[in-house]
Amino acid sequence: MADTFPGPTSGSPLSLGSDGTLDVPVDPIIPFIEGDGIGRDIWKASQRVFDAAVEKAYGGARRVHWWEVLAGQKAFDQCGSWLPEQTVDAFRSHRVGIKGPLTTPIGGGIRSLNVALRQQLDLYTCLRPVRWFTGVPSPVREPGLVDMVIFRENTEDIYAGIEFEQGSADADRFAALMKEHFPDRFAKVRFPDTAGYGIKPVSQEGTERLVRAAIRYALDQGRKSVTLVHKGNIMKFTEGAFRNWGYALAEKEFGEQTYTWDQWERTKAEKGEEAANAEQAAALQAGRILVKDAIADIALQQVLTRPKEFEVIATLNLNGDYLSDALAAQVGGIGIAPGGNVNYSTGHAIFEATHGTAPKYADLDMVNPSSVILSGEMMFRHLGWGEVSDRILRGVEGAIEARTVTYDFARQMEGATKIKCSEFGDAIIQHMEDK
Repeated sequence: MADTFPGPTSGSPLSLGSDGTLDVPVDPIIPFIEGDGIGRDIWKASQRVFDAAVEKAYGGARRVHWWEVLAGQKAFDQCGSWLPEQTVDAFRSHRVGIKGPLTTPIGGGIRSLNVALRQQLDLYTCLRPVRWFTGVPSPVREPGLVDMVIFRENTEDIYAGIEFEQGSADADRFAALMKEHFPDRFAKVRFPDTAGYGIKPVSQEGTERLVRAAIRYALDQGRKSVTLVHKGNIMKFTEGAFRNWGYALAEKEFGEQTYTWDQWERTKAEKGEEAANAEQAAALQAGRILVKDAIADIALQQVLTRPKEFEVIATLNLNGDYLSDALAAQVGGIGIAPGGNVNYSTGHAIFEATHGTAPKYADLDMVNPSSVILSGEMMFRHLGWGEVSDRILRGVEGAIEARTVTYDFARQMEGATKIKCSEFGDAIIQHMEDK
């Protein structure tokens, strides 16, 4: 069993310029992980779409050199490791890549290959744009009102994985430490003899870099608001701190470009509500972005009942997990939901399918490849190849509007033609030049 896999044979690596922006050659090497289960079918269709979009956009002047790197079941079978260090090094050295869905090993070791990649490369933003494509089946009356981008913190919160299993020696030591040094807090543990424990770290640095990225995105994309979603009414020193640090960052670094609800509260306390409302209205009229906040459980209601009030959302890890999938359900499900994991300081990014491996559908050429294809659209935009991204979007829109779709949509769309995964890729390519 080999412990490594072949390196790239052609192309040039990406680099980070002196100004902190990505330097993308005309022949970039892009590492990819095919994925487990349905990943094999999805990647074949997706790569053809990507290559066709690049060719149509640049007429042969640019070309992606795809380099397969291994993770998941294929890596374990070939290399004896679920996540070979060579794979992590490939994404680290080549900066930008894409991946399909991965199997999570059962038993000990890595809890999640996806989380491991995010943490090892410090991909602190999970970027999840959520929008509706005309014709996609939806359980809500007006799915077109959903047009949001979620910035989910990727490296902290309970996903840091700091847990102590009930009955273990570590759990006993942790409980003893709490009992000795924090007796008042330990007294709140209802059943200490049978409790497991988890730690939820939330830092000022982690919060600030996420909120900074969200505000910059809103400014670049002409968005009107950034909402900080938290549960700070209960978890005051973690999620409440996230809210407070987010507001402070907005006012400190983007004071001329934003108006915050914290400012509104201060003006209300000093001059009254009418003055605060007038101040906010003037700021928004002048083109400033509104930075506001919402309690997580209320936000989960309001993205359903009042989606127009949300544009960019910045939130913690667990909240973002719930929100991303709940919003995806409103626009067609996670089968069409793209995602990216980005470090805006280093330029590192891995774009990925947001769904699972669905092994019972593996190698049947029937599942919807849109999650990886639209993640690729995000990747090309990250690279500055917007002409490619635009063609991918036109292709997806055209294929869906023509009702030539995979089984998951066809069974819910009147008059649809059910086609294979590979054929859906063909349909996207066919519609890339639609006007």
